[in-house]
Parts: sequence; C-alpha cells; structure tokens
Amino acid sequence: MLLPYLKENCVEAGCDEAGRGCLAGAVYAAAVILPPDFKNELLNDSKQLTEKQRYALREVIEKEAVDYAIGIVSPEEIDKINILNASFLAMHRALDALKVRPEHLLIDGNRFRKYQDVAHTTVVKGDGKYMSIAAASILAKTYRDDYMQRLHEEFPVYDWNHNKGYPTRKHREAIRRYGESPYHRKTFNLLGDTQLTLDL
Repeated sequence: MLLPYLKENCVEAGCDEAGRGCLAGAVYAAAVILPPDFKNELLNDSKQLTEKQRYALREVIEKEAVDYAIGIVSPEEIDKINILNASFLAMHRALDALKVRPEHLLIDGNRFRKYQDVAHTTVVKGDGKYMSIAAASILAKTYRDDYMQRLHEEFPVYDWNHNKGYPTRKHREAIRRYGESPYHRKTFNLLGDTQLTLDL
C-alpha cells in the first residue's frame, strides 16, 4: 500500500525521471503535488503497470493533482553534463514549471541536487512507496513514451516504438547496421557488450 505523504500538513511534491538508461532520446522528469486525501487503488510504480493502466492513471493524476509539471533534458545536454546531472536538471526543470510552490520534495532514488531552498528526502524505490512519486513516475514514463513514438516515426529502423530507446539487441543491431541517429547519446556505449543488452 502506497503512503499518501511523508510530511503531514505540508505541500509535498513527488519527483521521478524516465529514460536514464536509454541510448537515445531525452530524459524526462515529472513533479506532482497530490491532494492529501488522494486515493487510487491502481496507483503504483509505473514499471509494475501495463501501458493501458499507465495512460488511464495519467488522466486521473492530471485531473486530480493540485499541480504537476514535466521537465526535459535533450540528448545533446546529456552528452555535455552526463546522465546523472541531466536527471537532476530534468527534475529541477519540472519543479520550475510548477505553479504551486512545494514545501518539501520526495525524490525517487538515493541522490539529488538541492533545489533552491526547498527541503528534500530521497527514497530508494520511492515509486513503490509514495503516491506522489508513483504519480510522477507515471507522468515521466508516459510523456517520454509519447516522445519516443514520435521519434520512431522519423527513424523507424531503431524499433523505438517498442524499446523506447533502451539497449535491446534489436536496437543495437540497428545502430551497427545504420549508424547513429541525431537522437543517440554520443557519450553512451551505443554498441555495448552483448552481455549487457536486454532481449525485449
């Protein structure tokens, strides 16, 4: 059962990112402030949900959240500042875009770069523990999936409509055969070690 918040009587925003381990495309992050009495039985870590459930929940979250926003960091920026810094920057951009200022942040993971003067708590596997982080994971994942679908229409050879830019065997074989696209992260090990590829 997911917890509604960490700090009571406080405007708390959950943050999560999607696309950190990908070979191509931007990294996306979301920040979500849910009402303290928010309830939804289906809400969970986006990785535990089907695609259909994620998109259905996105509608609920966007309708019922106090506020939400998306932050994006491009592949070019990722190559300049590295993926860890890009993940922090995407979260900061999402927080910048919120209309309601949070008093506390719940961050998925174990590292974060302080945002302005707002207190934060990092939570390992937080998307399976707190509602606001789970909601952020769903928004980050679905918005990034929409983006990768658009890129797939431009470059169908990489199978991005299925792998979303992750290092699958099919994706790496396409890089070998057709070379890099403008959306590939140049500082990543694009061809990789075959043992590390995901066979999806």
